[in-house]
Amino acid sequence: MANSILYLPIARKTFNMEEAEKIWKASSDLLSKTCRYVKEPEYLITSPDELEDFLATVDVDVDTIVYQSVTFADGEFIQATINKIKVPVVVWSVREPVVGQRLMLNSLTGGNSTCHVLQSNNRSFSFVFGNPDEAQVKDTLASHLSVTKTIYNTSRLCIGVVGDHPPGFYFSGTNKEKLQHTFGVTLKDVDLLHAFKEAKEVPEERWKKEVDTAENKIIGLNRNDETVMRFAQFTVKMRDYIEEEKLSALAIRCWPDFFNELGAAACSTLSHLTDESMVSACESDIHGSLSMYILNQLSGGAAPYLGDMVHINQENNAMVFWHCGAGAYSLASQRTGAKAGVHPNRKMGLTMEFGLKPGKVTIFRVGATPEGYRLLVFTGEALDVPQRFNGTTIEVAVEKDVQEVMQELMLEGFEPHYAIVHADVRGQIKEFGRLLNLPVVEINS
Repeated sequence: MANSILYLPIARKTFNMEEAEKIWKASSDLLSKTCRYVKEPEYLITSPDELEDFLATVDVDVDTIVYQSVTFADGEFIQATINKIKVPVVVWSVREPVVGQRLMLNSLTGGNSTCHVLQSNNRSFSFVFGNPDEAQVKDTLASHLSVTKTIYNTSRLCIGVVGDHPPGFYFSGTNKEKLQHTFGVTLKDVDLLHAFKEAKEVPEERWKKEVDTAENKIIGLNRNDETVMRFAQFTVKMRDYIEEEKLSALAIRCWPDFFNELGAAACSTLSHLTDESMVSACESDIHGSLSMYILNQLSGGAAPYLGDMVHINQENNAMVFWHCGAGAYSLASQRTGAKAGVHPNRKMGLTMEFGLKPGKVTIFRVGATPEGYRLLVFTGEALDVPQRFNGTTIEVAVEKDVQEVMQELMLEGFEPHYAIVHADVRGQIKEFGRLLNLPVVEINS
C-alpha cells in the first residue's frame, strides 16, 4: 500500500556515527522502495535545533511518522515532533553492530524512551525492531504502514448513503457524531427516489459502456433486457454522485424501492462498483460499507463481500454466508464464473449467481454497542464447494468447532452482515483497533 511518510532518523554524536550513517542510508533506501513519498532530511538529525529546522520545512500531508532511533536520543526529539504533527508513529530501533565491546548505538533504549513519551502523551504508535536488511523488518514495516495508511484514508472517508435503511434494520444505521469522532468518517445523504428519476434519463451513449464492461464479466448477460439497461443507468448516476460529492464508499437501500420504483435489482450495481474497489453495501448498511472499505484498504485492493450468516455445515465445520445477488465479479469461483440471475424472491434482474472462490479469508465487522465501537475479526478457509443457495454464497471452514463460533457470534450480539475478504489481514485489523483504542473481539484464535 502506498504511503506518504515523514522519516526522522535521530542520532546523537556521542555514539558511533559511522555505524549510524550506514543504518540511516539503508533505512532510507528501504522506505523509498516501500512508500509512495518519503519526506526526509538529507542528514542524520543530531540535535533538537536541527529537528525544529527540518520540521519547519514539512509542507506536505503525511499519514505516518517513521521515527528511527538510530542511536539513543532523549525524549525531547519525539516530543517536539508530536507537538507539531498529529499522525500515528512507527518507532524503529535497530540492533547493536557488535556485542562485547563499547555500546555503539544504544538504539533499543532510544526506542524505549520514545515509546514512553508517546504513551505518556496518549499518542498512537507501533514499534519495529531490527535492521533494514532483515525480511521480518520489511514485512513488519509494510504491515504497520498498511494500517496507518488505512487509518488515514478512513479518517477522510465520505460514505454516500443512498436512501434510508429498511424498517427494522437498525444495525444498518449509525450515530453520525460517534462515527466521525471515532473514525473521522462523514456521510453524504442521497435521495434514492430522486436518483431513480435521474437514472432513467441517462442516455444510451452514457450507459452503454457499463453494459459492455458487465458483458465481459457476467456469463449469460442479456444486454437487451430492460433490467440490464436500468442497472447501467443507475450505475452511471452513482458515478456522477461519487465524483460530485467525492465519495469513496456507498451504502444503498435496495428493497423494496429498486423493484417498485426502478424495476430492477440493486445487486448488479453493488457488484459492479465493488469490483472496482468502490465498495457498496446493500440495505443501506453504513457500518457494513465501512467494514468493506477497511478490508479493501488492508488487503491492497481486493474486492470484499458482504453477507448474512445463513447456514452451518457441521460436516465441513463451516459456516455459509449468503446474499440475494450481490458479489463482485472477481469473487466468483473460476469453475463457474459470475452468472446473470434474478432476485430469488422478487424474480427480477439483474443479480449475480455464483459461489465464491476458495482461499484464505478474513471475516470482519465494525460493530456498534451502547458503550461505543468494537471490531470483530476471525479467519477461515473458503471452500471450493458448489453454490449453496440462490444468489451468492461462500462456505468458510473455521478452526474452532463451528457450533461454538456461531454461539459466540450470537451471544456477542454482532450485526448480521459480515464483511469478508480473500486475504489474511487479522493482524492488521488487531493493530488497527489498538491504534484507535477500540476493543477487538477475536474469534477462532
